[in-house]
Amino acid sequence: MSENIANKVVVITGASSGLGEATARHLASFGAKVVLGARRTDKLEKIAGEIRAAGGQAEYLKTDVTVPSEVQSLVDKAVSAYGKLDVIVNNAGLMAIAPMSELKVEEWDRMIDINIKGVLYGVAAALPVFQRQKSGHFINISSVAGIKVFSPGGTVYSGTKFAVRAISDGLRHEVGGDIRTTTIEPGAVESELKYGSSHRESAEMVGDFYQLAISSDSVARAIAYAIEQPADVDINEIVLRPTVQDF
Repeated sequence: MSENIANKVVVITGASSGLGEATARHLASFGAKVVLGARRTDKLEKIAGEIRAAGGQAEYLKTDVTVPSEVQSLVDKAVSAYGKLDVIVNNAGLMAIAPMSELKVEEWDRMIDINIKGVLYGVAAALPVFQRQKSGHFINISSVAGIKVFSPGGTVYSGTKFAVRAISDGLRHEVGGDIRTTTIEPGAVESELKYGSSHRESAEMVGDFYQLAISSDSVARAIAYAIEQPADVDINEIVLRPTVQDF
């Protein structure tokens, strides 16, 4: 059913690497028009250029998801460039693993700002467009750590990812009908997420754990599966992890 992806306009945050980049490339290969947002403009320019060189359509805009106006500008760019918005993938995230006793308060704040508020700002920017169109699809990236608390070390990270699941399910209940909502909950996936810890022991633990990681393409395929369903099918939740990952 990949033809259901062709010509859909898809905004992706955190698109400069990892899951976001893989998703942009994968959807563009099926004919989606992708609009990429992240802070690293040089990487966005390179990815968009390679998508275009391969015959796809891509736009990009420097976007910090902790700034509501920048997320709004990203959505506005999609509508301006392509006349509509079909999907927003709220993917930008931070995983700063450390024991609570380390009191990494600034990192707690940063995770809340990116992982929770960033998703909410994406919802706030896209929802009015979806309501006007009477169609649209939210895809929010949570984690297996949003199903089971990852502790010690990941307590606050888990809290943010539990929040993404709760917000997504409430959103589905409130706006469902014409608008679809999908939560993706990956396990260890190869991306820059594993580099978010400033606490040395935790960073080493995460590095060891991520040796079993699967490729970002795995998540891209899951996202494509949710998008390609007929309009009356709403894939609400997808959990995927390495076969050997027991958490």
